[in-house]
Amino acid sequence: MSQPPIFNLQAYSPAEIKEAVEKVGVKKANLPLLASFMLATVAGGGIGFGAIYFTIVASDPSLSFATVRVVGGLVFSLGLALVLVGGAELFTGNNLIVMAWASGKVSTRTMLRNWTIVWFGNLFGALGLIVLVFFSHHLEMNDGRIGLSVLNTAVGKIRPDLLTLFFKGVLCNVLVCAAVWLAYAGRSVTDKMIAVVLPISAFIAAGFEHCVANMYFLPLAWLMTQTGQIPANVDASSITLAGIIHNLVPVTLGNIVGGAGFVGIVYWAIYRAAFGASYRDQK
Repeated sequence: MSQPPIFNLQAYSPAEIKEAVEKVGVKKANLPLLASFMLATVAGGGIGFGAIYFTIVASDPSLSFATVRVVGGLVFSLGLALVLVGGAELFTGNNLIVMAWASGKVSTRTMLRNWTIVWFGNLFGALGLIVLVFFSHHLEMNDGRIGLSVLNTAVGKIRPDLLTLFFKGVLCNVLVCAAVWLAYAGRSVTDKMIAVVLPISAFIAAGFEHCVANMYFLPLAWLMTQTGQIPANVDASSITLAGIIHNLVPVTLGNIVGGAGFVGIVYWAIYRAAFGASYRDQK
């Protein structure tokens, strides 16, 4: 007679999370090109849906600055929940593959191949969602304030200098990869969804920069400029293809440093190099 399943409500320990992240990293890095790209496309759309949700909150002029940032951040968490629970490939989260690389389980070439495929897959997914959103006339909601919010968000993302954008990217992916790390501690869907909310809402509230979210905001704003959907009181002159590149390049590099460097390598050093097998055995 089979035994009933045993339910364990305790979270996985940090050392166990480290082992799981490495194991998953090896699988991610070795996915076939088409599978990686398609899963990345799903993730790009998922983060875009989080951005849509954020924009709805941001389009309400009656809300205070803090309310928009905090509530907008909470609803934006939808994006990472779709990625982690639904199963998809997100460039910023995949920066944690560096842990498998540091352990010699993944080559430099394989890791960079994954990052490149997933980055472009995320972009493709975001652009696909943009087309659907544009033709759904979603931007016209709230008397056009949804579209206005997208434009203002894009201008605010393009305005800073390269160094500022880089460090905003670093800080963003420290929190995103921390959210992924915490989600690995959970044993249920509920655990994972709760784990991502505070770190993700924090990076949105603080105004940090996420390259995949920007793949939605910036091209959508650019599309609006090309179709003449610019209110008279909005200076959208900075929303150009050059402006998009001005944002995405330093933000992407900052995301890599924040996620791979300040989360991946730091945790790898702590739980493998510093403590070694004896620490893991104690856990």
